[in-house]
Amino acid sequence: MNSVESGHAVRTAPVYEVLAADIKSLGVEAVFGLMSDDTALFVTALDMVGITFHGGRHENAAISMAEGYAYASGSLGIAVVGRGPATANGLHAAVYAARTGSRVLIIYGDAAFGTSSTNALGPDYKAFNALGVLTAAGLQVLRATSAAGARTTLADAAGLAMQGNAVALLLPTSIQLSKLEWDDADPAPSVVVAETRAESARPEAVQSAVDCLGRSQRPLIIAGLGAHRAGAREALEQLADRIGAMLLTTARAREMFRGHPYQIGIIGSFTHSVGRRFIDQADSIIVFGASLNFWTTSFGAAIPAVPLIQVDSERTHIGQWYSADVALVGDAKEVCQQLMTLLPTRPPEDKPFHTPETRQRIAEFDPAGDFVAAHTARTIDPRSLGIALDRILPEQRNLVYDAGNFLGIVPYISVPGPDQFKFTTNFASIGLGFGTALGVARARSDSTTVLVVGDGGFLMTMSELETVVREDLPLIIVVMNDCAYGAELHFLKMHQRPVGTSVFPDVDFAPIAEGFAFEAFTIRTMDDLEQAAPSIRSPEGPILLDCKINADIAGSFMSELAAFEGGEE
Repeated sequence: MNSVESGHAVRTAPVYEVLAADIKSLGVEAVFGLMSDDTALFVTALDMVGITFHGGRHENAAISMAEGYAYASGSLGIAVVGRGPATANGLHAAVYAARTGSRVLIIYGDAAFGTSSTNALGPDYKAFNALGVLTAAGLQVLRATSAAGARTTLADAAGLAMQGNAVALLLPTSIQLSKLEWDDADPAPSVVVAETRAESARPEAVQSAVDCLGRSQRPLIIAGLGAHRAGAREALEQLADRIGAMLLTTARAREMFRGHPYQIGIIGSFTHSVGRRFIDQADSIIVFGASLNFWTTSFGAAIPAVPLIQVDSERTHIGQWYSADVALVGDAKEVCQQLMTLLPTRPPEDKPFHTPETRQRIAEFDPAGDFVAAHTARTIDPRSLGIALDRILPEQRNLVYDAGNFLGIVPYISVPGPDQFKFTTNFASIGLGFGTALGVARARSDSTTVLVVGDGGFLMTMSELETVVREDLPLIIVVMNDCAYGAELHFLKMHQRPVGTSVFPDVDFAPIAEGFAFEAFTIRTMDDLEQAAPSIRSPEGPILLDCKINADIAGSFMSELAAFEGGEE
């Protein structure tokens, strides 16, 4: 039914059409998902208003695609999946998304209202308490309860997600199919996003930090992802130059100080020998925007027993995982500038870390000198592989890592900056890297996204090979194939138990990928990698490298875990 009021067309439209138009009004260009019978009409409506729908082959991939897109673009990432079994299928990625801080809205189909009756036909094989399960899993859950209120509920859900949350919106089928009188010229309900203001720390706390640093000769500055997102790089580098500090980052803030002569890499489980040398000499530490979890601190072993100052915009983060001696609650950049107003520039003789010899040592450092390559007749050392890939991969690249023992490769492959580095370990699980990489690749189609994944995680998600080709995404997949669940393999070895249940036959993934129209290579030697190098440097389509790595090489964090469990210092 249509009518004309004040020159605008007013018509009766199903709620799913109106909600699709409201999502379009938010500036959303892409939505990810896996359609079901309870979301199919809604997905079609999204497509009809000009929003591109990118379909995954599994709900976990679809939701992690939305998270990867949100991370890489900084905008709202939306996933649409079905109810019941589809909701259950995607629970893994939903929990992960809730722990990332990315702006993710997951829209679920839900059972129709008012369909339960003692004598009703049934059963509903898709019956599932999505509200209870998703709430227990840590998501904020909103549910549309009426046709009239559905638009406001969508706006509320989008506003919550835009604050850096994963939010679930349940859309019962009866609400989706209900009719609304709708003037498509009327604006959608407004999405309210609370503004965040950069706060300064208390002057008394700043003075305590200044006093602590004033007694220090060899300070370290550690920056986390929070410092990067606060735009604190330049301020922190100026502070380091003023007080003679060395610069480090957490893994998630990788390459934040790229190019600075006194940056010494990553603190914790991925530290090179040149970094450890100067960390051990430090007599104070100031941390900006980092949680100091057990990976960052190597279970406490990476942090010397010196005064520690921690700066964070959220009070509850300070001392949460590692004790701090001085707490500064405030924005990383603002607090850094507060410190610099009180800290004098030191003369060269009072900055023993900042010497020509130190700069030369850092500049000349070769990570290959930290280990003896352990190639075999049919496998390569993953560390040597990482160093070679750093040289061969396109310079403008985004690195997305799945999880597993192969993460020992992290310090050997560089990225342009923290925004091009993505861990998917927030739920300490494997199998989320592929979908996340697809979302990153969609957001950054002008550069190459590189997925680094173990054979276990790849086998869980290899159906997404078809998605890569169908969506024409610029992706290189590096399969770190040790024919095992590598972390469990080394865990069993540490406990001197049989490892047979953690190892598997050698599967050749290259022909499988070629069947999906990938250019694929099996890498057993460094010569194999060099032969593939021209294609890797200038990819003309998706590429898969099945890298057969030596399973005897344990990630450094595995030995740290063993030492921690054994009570070693």
